[in-house]
Amino acid sequence: MAVPLTSLSHGAGCGCKLPPAALHGLIAALPRSADPAVLVGSAGADDAGVYLLREDLALVQTVDFFTPIVDDAYAFGRIAAANALSDVWAMGGEPVTALNLVAFPLEHLGIEVLGEILRGGGDAAAAAGVAVLGGHSIDDPEPKYGMAVTGTVDPAAMLVNAGGRAGDALVLTKPLGAGAVVSAAKRGAASAEDLASAVAVMSAFNREAARAAVRAGALCATDVTGFGLLGHLYELALASGVAAEILADAIPALPGARAALSGGAGVSGGGRRNAEYAAGFVSGVLDPLLTDPMTSGGLLVALPEERAAEVPGVVVGRLVAGEPGRIVVR
Repeated sequence: MAVPLTSLSHGAGCGCKLPPAALHGLIAALPRSADPAVLVGSAGADDAGVYLLREDLALVQTVDFFTPIVDDAYAFGRIAAANALSDVWAMGGEPVTALNLVAFPLEHLGIEVLGEILRGGGDAAAAAGVAVLGGHSIDDPEPKYGMAVTGTVDPAAMLVNAGGRAGDALVLTKPLGAGAVVSAAKRGAASAEDLASAVAVMSAFNREAARAAVRAGALCATDVTGFGLLGHLYELALASGVAAEILADAIPALPGARAALSGGAGVSGGGRRNAEYAAGFVSGVLDPLLTDPMTSGGLLVALPEERAAEVPGVVVGRLVAGEPGRIVVR
């Protein structure tokens, strides 16, 4: 009998990230490169690093991997690859090559399951026009998969956390709630239809949304993943030196997500940690959907209000003058 992949993981997808409160303090204490070609490092909590090669060309580098978020090995591979590729798109870049990262209990799960994971990741990369050049694997009782991705970007068209300005509209390009749905599914409390919807959203690329944002003149974006909407908006607003307002009624949700959260089956450890963290910088009602840990979530793009309609998604709030990082939920 096949072993459910999610039964071997302590957390699901990006919900297994280290807590943001601990992680940010650690990263802030690390030395920073003095190389002037480093355009984006760790200081602004951006989705990827950017290194200048010439005036009109920069290298974008990122790495992302996580524990199984669904039991279907092929779907897990596709989601993990889409999630890793998204970090390059979130910077306004185009991914070019990737390396597989594998931690896997080969004797326990078998080579066929690993083959399906890698096939899913490979198919996602091929659909994105990205060449998988190889990778690295280790034996691990808890399976994990992801990619290290290299891309390119025009430095004049980068999307960075620090590019937001007071008055910018905030456009969210995918609905929230994937963490809630997959947590409920793991507990046998989500329908097959709701889980399929979540898988489809997590497998979808952010490529076209990112390209639209660049065409619309946006200079600021991030993707919404394990820290939830509020956690990633906090990083964006803090780096941009502004505050933010979120319109709770405007937030799009995946089918079944709100019911899973209100009933308790969709509440995860990652979601609780995100809520505790957000309480330090959020005023208003702390809707659990806003702190739900997403995996391969949408982009959150900040751009002038008059051009917001050019980015496919929903306007969920705006950046405002105020204490940097402070968020009001209305």
